[in-house]
Amino acid sequence: MKLPHLDNAYVPEEKITLYLLNLQHPKGRGKAKFFTQFGFSVAQWKQLADALMNHAQSHEVVKTEQTKFGIRYVIEGELQTPIERKPQVRVVWFSPTDSTQPHLVTAYPLEGSDD
Repeated sequence: MKLPHLDNAYVPEEKITLYLLNLQHPKGRGKAKFFTQFGFSVAQWKQLADALMNHAQSHEVVKTEQTKFGIRYVIEGELQTPIERKPQVRVVWFSPTDSTQPHLVTAYPLEGSDD
């Protein structure tokens, strides 16, 4: 199954710039180090946002989790990068109960994925 309502999915700019690509963020800095080594940068944050959207379009949901607030979707697979390398990543999306617009929660490398 693909991410439901993929055509309505969105990636908040601040999720990329203040978290996934922020080398100073206490929880995000490891992710930032990972993504920047593959050519992503805060200055061109949209590249990572687009790559994560393409990731959702290209790969199947591997896990779903119903919560009282909505549904969490986990997608795993190769991520297209600016430098043509294709690391394996896990990307988590969330669709609130009262919405058909899934949004990005997080993304991180699958264990052993340095390309």
